[in-house]
Amino acid sequence: MENNSKSLSFEFFPPKTEIGKRKLIELTHSLKRYSPEYFSVTFGAGGSTKEGTIDTCKSLIVDAQVDACAHISGIGSTKKDIKELLKIYQTIGVTRLVVLRGDLPSGFGRIGDFPYALDLLNFIKAETDEYFRIEIAAYPEVHPEAINPKQDFENFVAKVNAGADGAITQFFYQEGVYLDFINECAKKNINIPIVPGIMPIHDLEANIRMANGCGARIPKDLLNKLEIIENNEDLIKYGIEIVTQLCEKLYSYGAPSIHFYTINRLEPTKAIISALK
Repeated sequence: MENNSKSLSFEFFPPKTEIGKRKLIELTHSLKRYSPEYFSVTFGAGGSTKEGTIDTCKSLIVDAQVDACAHISGIGSTKKDIKELLKIYQTIGVTRLVVLRGDLPSGFGRIGDFPYALDLLNFIKAETDEYFRIEIAAYPEVHPEAINPKQDFENFVAKVNAGADGAITQFFYQEGVYLDFINECAKKNINIPIVPGIMPIHDLEANIRMANGCGARIPKDLLNKLEIIENNEDLIKYGIEIVTQLCEKLYSYGAPSIHFYTINRLEPTKAIISALK
């Protein structure tokens, strides 16, 4: 196993097929060599992938022997639902959670007992005290549903004050976005680790769609360069170069770690990490 001096972590989504499950374990073993802090597993809208998240976390812990971090969202869930879920995670060995509001799936009308991530965070703390290390989401470019930037930042501060242990940002492609957010946090005396989330460029259309969905912006000059690249292989190669440079800058500015949104793909994440060493 390689001893990577730079702290990092990886995010997966729960695979839906047996082949996908096997490939994810193979992917985990390939990335495990970089000594990540943990592997996180996403949680579907309204809990639609709850069983998949549980099964994937269990497989990561038992089969791959790594630390798993479960995403948990409140929207559409009752207190009973979450209480049972927390017990399951304690039983299988999950000690870290990413606490989110989540989104209601189409046609799902019940908001549940947790309309905001803060409500869920407070409930988890009340139920389990300090058992779980809790990560929250940070939006350097503002949550797409926020009333305004000021309100969005106040929501973040409230979650920090409620006992969040750390934060992971939505992805971005300009280091200044992260630095500005860190500076705002410093003004509020926020000293929890705020880890930049990084999305490798793997498919331009998909990257644009995900950016639009989470309030991230792809800089116009970068987008213009990406759009003139004719094949996906060259796109990925150029994206590796750009994202590696971004990661190098973030580490040099003091980022405590980097969280990679892998989309369950080994490349280009592996190439970026290799280039950083």
